[in-house]
Amino acid sequence: MAQQRALPQSKETLLQSYNKRLKDDIKSIMDNFTEIIKTAKIEDETQVSRATQGEQDNYEMHVRAGESLMKLVSDLKQFLILNDFPSVNEAIDQRNQQLRTLQEECDRKLITLRDEISIDLYELEEEYYSSRYK
Repeated sequence: MAQQRALPQSKETLLQSYNKRLKDDIKSIMDNFTEIIKTAKIEDETQVSRATQGEQDNYEMHVRAGESLMKLVSDLKQFLILNDFPSVNEAIDQRNQQLRTLQEECDRKLITLRDEISIDLYELEEEYYSSRYK
């Protein structure tokens, strides 16, 4: 829903670029499948057996189809990470709240410790001065 609002021109351009790349990659995959089907016709037995050739074609198909799409997915993830400011801000706010809570807890403990030390110090001073004059 947040994507429905207007994006800055550079982001809009980048998204259009990703869309074009996706269409080009899908066209490339279709071309690769067409080429693989053309090479799959039965020919005379050669040094490379049909099973080996089939495995090689299968591997080639996966490599051709997957490489550019994996790069596109990587670019989209990077775009999302770098431009997802609301979630980044939310994470920062949550961390700030956690640290504030921790700070308040430490402050309370320090105040309690200060009060206890003050009481102990007062009692020690009283004991010292009362024993000194006797």
